[in-house]
Amino acid sequence: MNRPKISPELRNRIFFLLGAIIVYRIGSHIPVPGIDVELLKESFESQKGGLLGMLDVFSGGALGRVSLFALGIMPYITASIIMQMLSHTLPSMEAIRKEGSSGHRKITQWTRYLTVVLTMFQAYGVAVALEGQPFVTTPGIGFRIMMVVSLTTGTVFLLWLGEQITERGVGNGISILIFAGIASGMPQGIISFLELVRNNTISPIPALFIIAIIIAAISVVVLVERAQRRIPVNYPRMQASGPIGKKTTHLPMKLNIAGVIPPIFASALLLFPTTLLSWTENPANQGGTINLVKNFAASLTPGSYTYVIIYGFLVVFFAFFYTNIVFNTRETSDNLKRSGALIPGMRPGEQTSKYLDSMTLKLTIIGATYLAIICLLPEVLRMGIPAIPFYLGGTTLLILVVVALDFQEQISAHLMSQQYESLLKKARFKKGFNP
Repeated sequence: MNRPKISPELRNRIFFLLGAIIVYRIGSHIPVPGIDVELLKESFESQKGGLLGMLDVFSGGALGRVSLFALGIMPYITASIIMQMLSHTLPSMEAIRKEGSSGHRKITQWTRYLTVVLTMFQAYGVAVALEGQPFVTTPGIGFRIMMVVSLTTGTVFLLWLGEQITERGVGNGISILIFAGIASGMPQGIISFLELVRNNTISPIPALFIIAIIIAAISVVVLVERAQRRIPVNYPRMQASGPIGKKTTHLPMKLNIAGVIPPIFASALLLFPTTLLSWTENPANQGGTINLVKNFAASLTPGSYTYVIIYGFLVVFFAFFYTNIVFNTRETSDNLKRSGALIPGMRPGEQTSKYLDSMTLKLTIIGATYLAIICLLPEVLRMGIPAIPFYLGGTTLLILVVVALDFQEQISAHLMSQQYESLLKKARFKKGFNP
């Protein structure tokens, strides 16, 4: 069977995507003024294994260079999650969400505004945290203003770039930027890993075991993310005279309904104590409460028992919490009832809603367990083998695989659309010559 040729439109979309990624990578290497890059590199290396290193992975190394894109797209991710939760919990927001495309545009606009506010807040926190460091050449109010303006501008530009990728490129632009940031650090991570094996810091047998675990984890992620529980649904077949039978279809429910949101939100929440400390670095502000927060933040080092326990709990909690918000069983039941659809053996309305609640609970238990295992397995390995490079984090692996699967589906959809249009043209051509 011949493979379909890539159409000029798809080729242009791919080229636009590659160009946008190049722009993103160039911007992540442009440092904010007032920073001594060499001193910064030395200082950051000592903190690379902590939560700061995790955030640096998501930003594609931009945070470690304090570049224009240091905060990356994470403020927008946080704002999107907050707005999505509000649109499913507040009645006024829920009414706007149900307005269709106009409501979606309003929520999108508010999400952008919230992104700017969160970015300015985080940028000011970063400026305060960096001000006392030796690599800051011009500390003071001017440095803080410059940091807030520069980092906010960088994040807003990335938000615009992501929207352009979605519209003119292939795949979800925000997800592609996160993928590009994480993937950019992989070559260096692989080199570091091979160097550790060559120096016998990690012996060959544990190294092979780590590689086998990574391959197994990727296989599990692919399997689970594509898995669905298909609930049979019967729709009535209608004619002018009335219903004449039924048509059976399926209501697909993903095994992991929450997606990658729970680990991302859990990671962001674990960064909060560290961010809070950055506002209280002045010795005059030190006290019992500050010292308590400082000790707690110090214990949240990836690979520690405290980090593993709290991170695992947060991932499971947000898996249930987010699933409960985004999948409204009562709303789904009402939609089925209005369209005349029936789940075999279930009465429309309350009984259908209870059945969907039971099914959602079972799937969420499986999905939350899967997320916790994938996210915590690398951390458990780090506890046994401390020399493992940090880039092997479970959250990053999950994001890489999920975004790659989505990108593959987008490419397949473009190729299928291209084939369908080609078949239509051939059919019209034959019809024109065979009346």
